[in-house]
Amino acid sequence: MKMTKKKVAIVGCGLVGATTAFSLETQGVCDEILMIDINHERAVGEMMDLNDSLEYLGRNVKVKTGTYEDCSDADIIVITAGAPPKPGQTRLDTLELSAKICKSIVEPIMESGFDGIFIVISNPVDIIAHYVQNLSGLPKNQVIGTGTSIDSARLKNFIGQLVNVDPRSVHAYSMGEHGDSQMVPWSTVTIAGKPFYDVIADNKELVGDVDLEDLVSKTAREGWEIYNRKGTTYYGIATACAGIIKAILNDENRIIPVSTLLEGEYGENGVYAGVPTILNRSGASDVLEIHMTPRELARFKESCDLIREYTARIMEK
Repeated sequence: MKMTKKKVAIVGCGLVGATTAFSLETQGVCDEILMIDINHERAVGEMMDLNDSLEYLGRNVKVKTGTYEDCSDADIIVITAGAPPKPGQTRLDTLELSAKICKSIVEPIMESGFDGIFIVISNPVDIIAHYVQNLSGLPKNQVIGTGTSIDSARLKNFIGQLVNVDPRSVHAYSMGEHGDSQMVPWSTVTIAGKPFYDVIADNKELVGDVDLEDLVSKTAREGWEIYNRKGTTYYGIATACAGIIKAILNDENRIIPVSTLLEGEYGENGVYAGVPTILNRSGASDVLEIHMTPRELARFKESCDLIREYTARIMEK
């Protein structure tokens, strides 16, 4: 797998896909962005709008439209196309339709000769990422789901607000499913190196009684809080995806909690789940195994078991 010109293709030009392209363009992450959508005119419109912004940016990122055949030399392909949940549904309820959509995307892309990295945003992201890896036949390091990258950002925001610090000074991961069963290994959470448990104990007047389970629940439900107010989420997840792409293209070895295939890590096998992962030019280079308490490991296993159950439903078809 060679990388010369940094080319990213985005499949699905809805709000998430278009905002991902805008994030990449404004940050100057890549040389070329390829916009693909079943509604070609929508892709053309997004390309035109993005190109109109170049005059006032720091770098001339070329934005084009194309077809799956044009993906053969892409370094990274972002899949945002999927079935949005209807009122009352969970991400898991959209699984079968999202899987059909992804199959119609992945097969022609692989026929083009693509040998780069897939980044999957489409929900339920852990399961769809596994399905894409299975369909593509690519090594696990070349198929990544955005996983709990956005959940971890939300968690850090909540903790930062609670103790009145910049969330970037908080070190915390949400892990497991990008969904209701996700968990937080609180024993590993720190603020500038100080264990979060100690921060709580030393600042009772500031933080009061902290309900950790409520923080996990708020983190898991934050996407729905946004969805119920504006119909969907896109700024946060698009920026998270841009951060993942930047870590890969720039060979950063940055650790981001993404969805990757576990093969023995944390005692789990054959399941895609959100875990801290080292990202570099090879994609998901390695999983960072943080030390969790037995109770935390049990919660993580419960989340993985749920993902595994739903994954089996589409792998059998």
